[in-house]
Amino acid sequence: MRDNIYVGLVHYPVYNRNNDVVATSVTNFDIHDISRTCRTYDIKKYFIITPVDAQKELTGRIIGYWTEGNGIEFNKNRNEAFENTELEDSVQSAIETIEKIERKKPKIITTSAKIFPNTVGYADLGKEIIEDDTPYLILFGTGWGLTNEIMDLSYKILEPIRGNTRYNHLCVRSAVSIILDRLLGEN
Repeated sequence: MRDNIYVGLVHYPVYNRNNDVVATSVTNFDIHDISRTCRTYDIKKYFIITPVDAQKELTGRIIGYWTEGNGIEFNKNRNEAFENTELEDSVQSAIETIEKIERKKPKIITTSAKIFPNTVGYADLGKEIIEDDTPYLILFGTGWGLTNEIMDLSYKILEPIRGNTRYNHLCVRSAVSIILDRLLGEN
């Protein structure tokens, strides 16, 4: 397994249903469940990206409970899941953190429910990730998706996850699990 793949859950800048740029709330489920998924697929760091001080304080308390507080003894598996979960103020600060660790700029992969000219399939990107020693940062949006500004940073954009129905609005926790499995799973 590669050891230089990163995941970012972007809470700002994202769109709301009216196409306004907003900051969304960090949810307890996303902190826990995506941390566990990232640990399962050996993601080097899971960045929760928000500039909102109150959100950072709350998220930091939750992570601290499992990494420094009573949660360590209560559930060692949860402690292990949170070892690589970190807060970042922005996508740019996450990129800079990766550059400091890897001494290379990461390739940015974004996700969307839409098709773009640089959309790529899972098999092709999964093969590339395994064969390439460049770090990768896979960004997931909250709200109604990543802004055009963030999408423009993309090296590649993953094809949408589609069920066999017209409905297409997975929770981000599910999308992260499906995408990481398609890219890095056993098959």
